Amino acid sequence: MEKEQSEIKKIIESLSPNEVKLIPHLKEGNFEKLFEKTGMNKTAIVRSLEFLSNKGLIEIKTRKEQTVELGVNGLLYVKQGLPERKLSNLVSKKNSLTLAEAQKQSGLNENEFKASLGALKKRALISLVNGNIILSGKKEELVEKSLEERFLESLPKRLNDLKPEEKYALESLKSRREIVEVKEANMIEFSITKLGEQLVKNDFSHSNMIEGVTPALIKSEAWHGKKFRRYDITSPVPKIYGGKRHFVNQSTDYAKNIWLEMGFKEMTGNLAVSGFWNFDALFTAQDHPVREMQDTFFISNKKAKLPDKKLVDEIKKAHEGKIKGSRGWQYEWNEADAKKVLLRTHTTCISAQTLKKIAENKEFPAKYFALGKCFRNETIDATHGFQFNQTEGIVVDENANFRQLLGYLIEFFKKMGYEKIRIRPSYFPYTEPSLEIDVYHPVFKKWFELGGAGMFRPEVTIPFFGKHVPVLAWGPGFDRIIMEFFNITDFRDIYGNDITKLRETKFWSK
Repeated sequence: MEKEQSEIKKIIESLSPNEVKLIPHLKEGNFEKLFEKTGMNKTAIVRSLEFLSNKGLIEIKTRKEQTVELGVNGLLYVKQGLPERKLSNLVSKKNSLTLAEAQKQSGLNENEFKASLGALKKRALISLVNGNIILSGKKEELVEKSLEERFLESLPKRLNDLKPEEKYALESLKSRREIVEVKEANMIEFSITKLGEQLVKNDFSHSNMIEGVTPALIKSEAWHGKKFRRYDITSPVPKIYGGKRHFVNQSTDYAKNIWLEMGFKEMTGNLAVSGFWNFDALFTAQDHPVREMQDTFFISNKKAKLPDKKLVDEIKKAHEGKIKGSRGWQYEWNEADAKKVLLRTHTTCISAQTLKKIAENKEFPAKYFALGKCFRNETIDATHGFQFNQTEGIVVDENANFRQLLGYLIEFFKKMGYEKIRIRPSYFPYTEPSLEIDVYHPVFKKWFELGGAGMFRPEVTIPFFGKHVPVLAWGPGFDRIIMEFFNITDFRDIYGNDITKLRETKFWSK
């Protein structure tokens, strides 16, 4: 008995103010009652209950419970009425009107109008005859609130508490977009233990206990003759997550700093560009598959303004095989295709635009890099997405050579943390020679392809400089590097933005 009283005394001396607020109401075992009677927020109540459980004063259980709540459209319809309410009010006044008149006068969009017709026909309130809406029910039935409207006004509700007619209304509304949602939540239940019952009988007033040391307390010497509350250093406490940049931004910032340290300037450009800069300036044939709608996001009803006529004419000559030493693509170049607007499929279009500036400013030698988003018409799955990040670079120097290109790439990827790098021959329409870059994953024991590089062909450089100037160029994808570092196996998780996952994701560090 004496041992038990000593234990209770220690517990009393360790209770926080929030725990003390809960203790008088623990016997009720009802979470909502705690919320009503203490005025504490629910997060503070949950944490305090966990602390009381750690002290052996209560036992906590959680159970899954489904609730029916208003969706985005449901919140709107509770205020403004369901779409069929607007249509039923209109029909009750007119008795008969055409489908076109009804949609126009009700102000409903096509989907809402169709849903409203279905709902009223289902209740046998209207008929459709030769493109006309005819009132077939009683006007009183049109005016009174429907079962679905009354159900929406009663939400939220527990799924298990629904009456048969409410279940019917739920099934009717679930087939319609974002009106109702069935959510699953963890419900907390607790019961007081024998130790807890003993503690409730005691005086646990903290009037003579000090919660913390402050400068004012020390100066006033008010701590004399008082006890400090015992701190429980064994109980788990909630995790604290410090603020940090999104892991994709951490990764791209790191890569950008590497290029800057290597003496490169950053180049930027728009996400939406013309076919001229994305394809034609890079000597990509106008009948190449990448220029089809199946691979590229084109922006309809938009035409881009092309740069100065001299450059356009030179690009045209390159495609038609009218520059020295090139057969071109053996077709008649079409300016209309070049004016099409699209979301850039690679950041190499920025390199093309930068070549124009370098030529105009006679900036030799020049070193530029870019790192940004690109877009391609891909089916989204675990390994593909419609957007991805690419790191781009060019070196313009009349003395540049292929060995220097290898040196830049090897140095960059070593700084990114890859020790084993492999270079393979490849092909791209606008570079010759061309190569692919692979890096070795030490954990998975396999090679990963990261992207391509090469030296721009004369058909790319001559239109800008009037002669062939060696240009080293590369544009490997960057998202695979991100996935490898953060152990991401599903490409969609890069852009998922699940707050729990983001909090637990490690910080980028190489």
